[in-house]
Amino acid sequence: MTDKNQPVVHAVVPSAGRGTRFLPITKSVPKEMLPVVDRPSIEYIVREATDAGIKDVLFVTRAGKQAIEDYFDAEPGLEADLEKAGKEKALEYVNEYKKYARVHSVRQGHPLGLGHAILQAKSHVGDAPFAVLLPDDLMEPGSQLLRKMIQVRGALGGTVVALLKVTPEQATAYASTAVEVLPVPEGVDLEEGQLMRITDVTEKPPLDEVKSEYAVVGRYLLDPAVFTALENIEPGAGGEYQLTDGYARMIDLPEEEGGGLYGVVIDERRFDTGDKLGYLEANVTLALEDPALGGELRELLSSKLEDCAKRCRLLPGLPGRRPRGAPARRQACRCGELRARGGRAGALQPPGRRPVRVRRVRRARA
Repeated sequence: MTDKNQPVVHAVVPSAGRGTRFLPITKSVPKEMLPVVDRPSIEYIVREATDAGIKDVLFVTRAGKQAIEDYFDAEPGLEADLEKAGKEKALEYVNEYKKYARVHSVRQGHPLGLGHAILQAKSHVGDAPFAVLLPDDLMEPGSQLLRKMIQVRGALGGTVVALLKVTPEQATAYASTAVEVLPVPEGVDLEEGQLMRITDVTEKPPLDEVKSEYAVVGRYLLDPAVFTALENIEPGAGGEYQLTDGYARMIDLPEEEGGGLYGVVIDERRFDTGDKLGYLEANVTLALEDPALGGELRELLSSKLEDCAKRCRLLPGLPGRRPRGAPARRQACRCGELRARGGRAGALQPPGRRPVRVRRVRRARA
């Protein structure tokens, strides 16, 4: 029998991805080490876990990811040099890792999917509930999501996942869920409508098979019974073992065996740092909120946007006249297009035409 009151002290962070969307930088730098403002994105993940009461973090990695472990380890030579130089603030930054949960790592070996990656944690976690945090899903600093998921697990047992409201089109890229709203148990810090029982789940369904507006995103609180399920699932497309197929079996599993699948609807900001635009959004948003950077960055961005508008002209994104009553079309900046063509801002050419090059004609000498 699985004890729902057993404290959650373990977290697993799958970190074996190649980060192909960020090539070429990820050829030599793990994508988890790319900075968000002034620290690697993986530090935000470990801090979130620590703030939720996690004591032990396991990275599931591959060859070439040694930098992740090194970041959360001591470097006596650097610390001694900083102390000798009197750089107390820098030394404080370097030693921040000591405030976080203890970290470990294990190699995944073959890239056989998220379910396979989580299964590598079985011998480390043992027969205990554990959190899974996907590093591409960056929650805002101070997030309470994981703490609330732990509260739900304590009240109801079973497995708890984070749910995000999405459009039907967006749902095709996630695990889509069929849900029932549950009353919030006493002692759980959720609003009515935020707690769901999940009755069915499908990984990346076609549009006509999307189950609801709620999709599973990168925070999970798994009962150890999921390990047994993962050992018995069949590989899906590409020969990968899906985590979704594992925790989906918790729906029909008896409660006394660790069964039950619940969802907590996210009401905090989340950034998809596995996507270039999402990564930039995280950097700009958090930098604007940084007391040391926010003011100057806001002025810089404002100046850049004004400069862009003056130099390149903001043109309609689509040609043609707008019908009466139709909404205004979004304006598109063409600075990047000009630079790619070798032109200059303020000398925009019509779409599809090359910039006109003016040649100087030398007059023949008399």
